[in-house]
Amino acid sequence: MTSAVLQGVTALSHLGVIRAEGPEAASFLHGQLTQDFALLDGSEARLAALCTAKGRMIASFVGIRPQPELILLVCSRDILAATLKRLSMYVLRAKVKLSDATEAMPLYGLAGSAIAANGVDPAAEPGRRTEVAVAGADASASTPASVVTLHPADGVPRALWIAPDTTTPKPAGAVLELGLWQWAEVRSGIVTLTTPVLDAFVPQMVNYESVGGVNFKKGCYPGQEIVARSQFRGTLKRRTYLVNADAPIAAGQEVFAGGDGEQPVGTVAQAAAAPNGSWSGLVSMQIAALDTGRLHAGAADGPALEVEPLPYPLLLDI
Repeated sequence: MTSAVLQGVTALSHLGVIRAEGPEAASFLHGQLTQDFALLDGSEARLAALCTAKGRMIASFVGIRPQPELILLVCSRDILAATLKRLSMYVLRAKVKLSDATEAMPLYGLAGSAIAANGVDPAAEPGRRTEVAVAGADASASTPASVVTLHPADGVPRALWIAPDTTTPKPAGAVLELGLWQWAEVRSGIVTLTTPVLDAFVPQMVNYESVGGVNFKKGCYPGQEIVARSQFRGTLKRRTYLVNADAPIAAGQEVFAGGDGEQPVGTVAQAAAAPNGSWSGLVSMQIAALDTGRLHAGAADGPALEVEPLPYPLLLDI
């Protein structure tokens, strides 16, 4: 079903862009986020998180470095303003300027055949950045757009198109409904943090260490000690799983197991409607809850959750 419906191009109005400019843009973000931005080059994209001092995620990003002194961070639009304000508090004397570039740099999602139609290799590994030359306002000039290969959804390739400015034509392809793209985001297994689940998870609770969202060799950042301890001391007790439900579910809902409506075992991290009328979700929950055989969202008698295999392997606890 996925390959048949997930084809085309959609404007990603639910996402936004934070722009970091300056000679110390990379070093500044390197010291704030879970990922290594100091060594990020133009051919890569990095998944990363901003954490509190207690290691809890308050933002997630896809980051690219199209120029040596320019880094772009794509995040959920509903948390962008608060995230920008928080990052700005720590700039101090660093030679970096942070700004909201959402209106200046349109975002599009490419799925299926639309990727090759726009000159990008659909077989590229997730996390690759490609520059695509497109006509700008001046017909004699060509301004490159950035295309980031994302994790596939049920085997269907996906990519993020970041236009350099508002004059750049939209990518070629049939129109894809935004709701289908958001469903594909869930099916990819990669959690994008939104307001209902801020400050709810350490990165490992949403599998970020398994999908390249945490670098354990880089220097310090807020919450680094907690994140490292979660990885290297003891067994992780919570993971994120892909689920299916026959009724609506939503990010932030608690998850209950085995008919016990008093003590939740997890939280819905992200959810979207499927084209067949069901719902797909990503649920961060206690690993032991998988053995109960009965999972429900919202209440002990809420929508039943059926756990499906993740589209990527989980790293073993260290």
